[in-house]
Amino acid sequence: MIKQLRRLFSNNFWTSNRECKFGLFFQNLFLSLIFHLPSWQLAILSGILIGLAYPPLHLGFLAWIGFVPLISIFLNERSSSVAKYSFLSAITANFISLYWIGLNSGAGFIPVFASLIGAILYLALFWTILGFLLSKIHSWTGKGLFVFPFLWVSMEWLRSFGPLGFPWINLALTQTSYLPLIQIADYGGSYGISFWIIFLNVIVFLIVTSSVKNRKMWILPFGLILSFWIFGSIRISLISNQTEELNFDIAVVQPNIDPNQKWERDHRQETFAVMHDLLNEATQLQPDLVLWPEVAVPSNLRLSLSDRRPIQNKVVASGIPLLSGTVDHTVNQNGEKEYYNGSIMMYPDGNIQMYHKVHLVPFAEYIPFSRYFPILKKLNFGQGNFSQGDEYTVFKVDSIQFSNIICYESSLPDIIREFIKRGAQFLSIQANDGWLGNSSGPYQHFELAKLRAVENRISIVRSANTGISGIILPTGRVMEKISIGERKVIHGDISFWNGTSFYTAFGDIFAMLCTIVICIVLGIGWFRNYLK
Repeated sequence: MIKQLRRLFSNNFWTSNRECKFGLFFQNLFLSLIFHLPSWQLAILSGILIGLAYPPLHLGFLAWIGFVPLISIFLNERSSSVAKYSFLSAITANFISLYWIGLNSGAGFIPVFASLIGAILYLALFWTILGFLLSKIHSWTGKGLFVFPFLWVSMEWLRSFGPLGFPWINLALTQTSYLPLIQIADYGGSYGISFWIIFLNVIVFLIVTSSVKNRKMWILPFGLILSFWIFGSIRISLISNQTEELNFDIAVVQPNIDPNQKWERDHRQETFAVMHDLLNEATQLQPDLVLWPEVAVPSNLRLSLSDRRPIQNKVVASGIPLLSGTVDHTVNQNGEKEYYNGSIMMYPDGNIQMYHKVHLVPFAEYIPFSRYFPILKKLNFGQGNFSQGDEYTVFKVDSIQFSNIICYESSLPDIIREFIKRGAQFLSIQANDGWLGNSSGPYQHFELAKLRAVENRISIVRSANTGISGIILPTGRVMEKISIGERKVIHGDISFWNGTSFYTAFGDIFAMLCTIVICIVLGIGWFRNYLK
């Protein structure tokens, strides 16, 4: 293989007059890989390229070509083999991009390791089904290559449903470093971005496998990227010019407290002291709201008056409301306590308002289906056994309305849309990614907020315990940011776009249309095959 690459480099990369022929070199390189590497190596190669495209490496361009080796497998192997190699590729990509799941310091080794393996295998099943269906469609119609973008979007959309829904890993996340390229999200959501990524891979595959060696063919993929870049740049300019400041200043607090120590008795008072000091620092900035992170202090602030009173007194004295993450519990009709991961708004008039997280993290905050089968709660994976909230709370400070989402909820576009449709003018996010250290997890989590901002054309304010915290504009641009491991307070005025994005209004209609197309193609293909 090394000899083949050397031959390619010497013969095709340079002309006699030393002019660069990058396009032909790239074409011949991929041809060499596709026709000389066995399928299992092609599957792993695709997995590596796709996995590395996710944050925080800023290698999103790898997603533009990452599926090319896998497409070769789709078109040249039997359906059963395609399913097998798709599974292998998915395991590779998911392990590289999601390894951080196995670094959760908030639970024991066995449940954390089981969560990592379970997530990787579960998500790989979707790739497996996709590969099998694509191979079948190609064998029935010969058009498998052209339905690939539609099928991929359908897979991502269906993968987002249910208690195990996981849109976190959608391909759109690979492009957040290229702000102009994600601007179409306010029309098609993250699925629109995924569609053009797969479409670009299809074009590249057609070029590298073409019998015609013509550098001008590369104008098409580069032109596609350039057109999206120009479109996105224009959208950024237009949205920026149409936004106005709400004259609503928010102070974002990042305490950088070790989550493993927060609940220890020896560190309890230290945690409260740090948060009180940061609250004083924040109120000195004279903001309209102070935002603390998820479960900011080791207490149920709604029920523990002794813990809440000193904080509430500062809120009353300063006249500045505070939104803090907190645990909470209620007692149901059976006399049983139901625990919640929530947020508490403390108003200067002494009143409080609660929000309970509506979408919990499976196997971390609860066991799926345990509401219907209580015996499942006896399983111990180190989970929190929280209950799910049922109200999409909208807070109001003066004339400004906003909603708060907690941690993993920021990966779920439908939840964000629901809050916006109920009147929220911007969103705050409370998170605690400290369990994941300085892994890829916190970086990916922050980048997801950019997608949510662009989809709905709203500002997002994020407070994370150990980072990353920041203020994100409706264009996805980061106005202020606190890096991982810093203890700091930032503040900024919230920008408001006076309009409703297409995505906010119509949701995942693009993904639905792609799914309808696939259902029609599958039906026609199966019927034709049946008639043979």
